[in-house]
Amino acid sequence: MKYSKYLVSLLVTGIIILSCSKSFLDVPVSGLGESQVANRSGVENLLIGAYAMLDGVTGTDQKWVKGGAISNWVFGSICGSDAYKGSDAGDEGENITPLETFMPAANNLYLSQKWNAVYTGVYRTNDVLRLSRMAKDISPAEENEIEAEARFLRAFYHFEAKKMWNKVPFVDETVSFANNNYHLSNTRDIWPEIDNDLRFAIANLPATQQQVGRASRYAAYALLAKSYMFQDSFYKAKKILDTVIGSGNYKLNVNYTDNFNAAKDNSVESVFACQSSVNDFASGMNGDYGDNLNNANYGSGEGCCGFFQPSQYLVNHFKTDAVTGLPDFTHFNDVPVKNDDGIQSSDPFIPYGGTLDPRLDLTVGRRGIPFLDWGIHTGQDWIKDQQYGGPYSPKKNAYYKSQEGILTEPAAWPVGIANNINLIRYSDVLLWAAEADIELGNLDEAEFYVNMIRNRMADHHEAWVHKYLDDSDPQKGSYTDDAHLAANYYIKPYPEGDFTAHGQDYARKAVRYERTLELGMEGHRFFDLVRWGTASTEINAYLQKERTLRYYLTGTEFIPNHNEYFPIPQTEIDKSAGAMTQNPGY
Repeated sequence: MKYSKYLVSLLVTGIIILSCSKSFLDVPVSGLGESQVANRSGVENLLIGAYAMLDGVTGTDQKWVKGGAISNWVFGSICGSDAYKGSDAGDEGENITPLETFMPAANNLYLSQKWNAVYTGVYRTNDVLRLSRMAKDISPAEENEIEAEARFLRAFYHFEAKKMWNKVPFVDETVSFANNNYHLSNTRDIWPEIDNDLRFAIANLPATQQQVGRASRYAAYALLAKSYMFQDSFYKAKKILDTVIGSGNYKLNVNYTDNFNAAKDNSVESVFACQSSVNDFASGMNGDYGDNLNNANYGSGEGCCGFFQPSQYLVNHFKTDAVTGLPDFTHFNDVPVKNDDGIQSSDPFIPYGGTLDPRLDLTVGRRGIPFLDWGIHTGQDWIKDQQYGGPYSPKKNAYYKSQEGILTEPAAWPVGIANNINLIRYSDVLLWAAEADIELGNLDEAEFYVNMIRNRMADHHEAWVHKYLDDSDPQKGSYTDDAHLAANYYIKPYPEGDFTAHGQDYARKAVRYERTLELGMEGHRFFDLVRWGTASTEINAYLQKERTLRYYLTGTEFIPNHNEYFPIPQTEIDKSAGAMTQNPGY
């Protein structure tokens, strides 16, 4: 469902406003009394309010709320080597740059925003649980389903906190300011509570929902599998993933870009997504508000704002072998894909001619390649500060020129965009299954899942980027034949039996590499590296090369057993009256 977040914000403003003077748990009910909302209508509106927090917009501090963005573009992608901050050095540099250079302080605004977003979500779910039990016009069966949705969301919000900070408190519906039990310790591992909430959701949610956007039983299955993957519980994860895959509810989109096009929201590949809407009297804030600065800058026509620029390291991953069509795990970063760094848009430039995975130009905007229906990317003229942010533009979730005013809200600044954010999509599920199979020794099955992902691209050349029919008028559309491809694309699946022939370590590298290609710029990379235990090795290898390209990365280093988790906001530790402790090294 497209949530009416404007209406939700009005409701929530009257019911649950965060106090600035106490902890994140000190949220007394005010305005409307409990008796006024302890009914089917009131509880349903509270539940919608809990869903509305998925986008990270609390309604109390609208200063970009980038830190609360559900896409995790800062924490998951910029910190994970997918991208640079972008824009220029001064623009949000005080917040993002310390995170990007692995020197965040406990007073970082983005960390505070993220904490506030997830625990506001937790509080709203707990309100639903408390008040649904008080409502006399809700049947036991209805209450179970309401509780299942609320506990799914509560698990999701706690999961977001867990992967960010590790040491976090679990807050249930019994915790409140009124009960004087809100000073919670963060020393206990909360995975069991997250999993318990999800098991309840699985037992009580329907297989499908009539309203899109609501959590289904299979969304709960998928999130529980993700939890098990983060805990290295591969047998448990695989059993659940087999259920999701075997349900037949999901498929890979033929066109990869349908996953990032507002006109194609809630497709067959979407397992669970944060819903966005525009032109709904909310001034663009119901759109993908936390990401609406992340468009190609200036000359593109989009006008703003040039954040979140893909890294050279990410781009280099998309090179393929000219014979096999496979990636090179070892040497992909030795020689970079040719770029126009330092070359004026008015000067001649010939793009890289080597073989590439077609997902590169579906993920990254680069010089000489069509950028959706905006025109040929002209390089520097589309980049705010190329020397600082690099030569590339973000492309996933960018809006089309033809969608202006329909799936965007031009009256807002920056432009509100109706793109959903895919929190779990089916390709993610397949790659988790491949990972689990590798760790369980099922290499042939893992290869099958990876090849499902690769064959989606290899079999559908029409979905690759093609030249425009008329460069002067991109709105006329593009060619679809192989004679008019925009670059030298070449991708093949792994040969049958390749994983088994080369062994478990090779297969493990293959599936992890595939996640980089398939999910690049989607906010997963940093958290993947941490759960794999390879963050220090991978990120320092990235920095070794990238610090020669982006001057502000000089001297930066990822410190093992420290930078895997972010500092807990100091304000929250102070408010806890000594119950919470800081993460090591901060």
